[in-house]
Amino acid sequence: MPTTMFRPLELFIGMRYTHAKRRTHFISFISLTSMLGIALGVTALITVLSVMNGFERELRDRILGMASHVSVTTYNGYLSDWQDIEQTVMKHRNVVAAAPYVSGETMLSAASRVSGAIIRGILPEQEGTVSDVIAHIKAGSVGSLKDGSYGIILGSDLAYALGVGLGDSVTVVSPQVMVGPTGVMPTLRRFTVVGLFEVGMYEYDRGVALVHMKDAARLFRLGDNVSGVRLKLDDLFEAPRVANELAVQLGANYSVEDWSRQHANFFRAVQTEKRVMFIILTLIVAVAAFNIVSTLVMVVTDKQSDIAILRTLGASPRSIMVIFVIQGAVIGLFGTLLGVLGGVTLALNVETIVPAIESFFHVQFLSKDVYYISEVPSDLQWHDVFVMTSVAMVLSLLATLYPAWRAARTHPAEALRYE
Repeated sequence: MPTTMFRPLELFIGMRYTHAKRRTHFISFISLTSMLGIALGVTALITVLSVMNGFERELRDRILGMASHVSVTTYNGYLSDWQDIEQTVMKHRNVVAAAPYVSGETMLSAASRVSGAIIRGILPEQEGTVSDVIAHIKAGSVGSLKDGSYGIILGSDLAYALGVGLGDSVTVVSPQVMVGPTGVMPTLRRFTVVGLFEVGMYEYDRGVALVHMKDAARLFRLGDNVSGVRLKLDDLFEAPRVANELAVQLGANYSVEDWSRQHANFFRAVQTEKRVMFIILTLIVAVAAFNIVSTLVMVVTDKQSDIAILRTLGASPRSIMVIFVIQGAVIGLFGTLLGVLGGVTLALNVETIVPAIESFFHVQFLSKDVYYISEVPSDLQWHDVFVMTSVAMVLSLLATLYPAWRAARTHPAEALRYE
């Protein structure tokens, strides 16, 4: 006895209807196009969202190359007990490193060129534990920043705007004023360029300069105080929780901010763009899924006599409905699985496929002269794959309901009248 006889009746008949006979080749062709449409839609959805995740990851890493996971400051702009704060925060289980810093807005001038910039005073021996900026120094070294030497490391775009290079001098004008015989004068200090860095974010490469923390403290007249303490965590995504816990622990006199709050507008814009792209690409999957409606409507019309015979043999309307739901679900399932396979394959190999296409056609999609990120990144997240697979299957099942309901309402006598 054939093994198919042991299958449930609805599943057996529904699977049989997915195979075309000679007179139903057109219906099978439409079923195939519906399946391929779902597959292409799911493939595009997975690939595009993976690329967007990749760009978000690259930008986040570059931002965190300069910004800290969490920073502790005060509302008056300086910390006098920063050593105690550093020891306190290091006791938190998620904090792996801490470093003090001094920060302030200044005006930099060289020859006839002037540019605003943020001076960040750092301790060279500790800065590498809380940020990646040292790894992005492309000329000179952070070791050249020594207390009292008044060396400065400029962002690459800032150095270009000022027209300076290694060994050149720049004058830093601080908003802190001093009173002299001639009246109120701004604080001026000449620094020597000892390095250049490039993190790949224009905001930092154009507007930030690094000096030794003690030199910055003298420039801003902070004495032994600092602007704050920067922290690095074992998991950057735990930053909001850790910031809240430290804020409670340190008290109301201190301000504790994490990277997601400091750059909230940027990351909120990225998330909004991802949601919009998800909706747009889901519509492509929806169009392909609802092609199943036309396929099943034609199948129902073609199988009127078969449905009538099944009804006369005792099949219930529910059984008839399940038969056509199964047929549509099979189309949706195979289309979704093909799409997931294609999307995952593309997402995992985007960083190889795109350079191959650029080499073959002698083009460059992201020119290094225009974009900081010149390669197309990809970050496949399995949670996204699961959501997309679920959405495609739900849409496919919804598309089967009307044709299946119409088949269940077939009256045997009317269907067999002209047979």
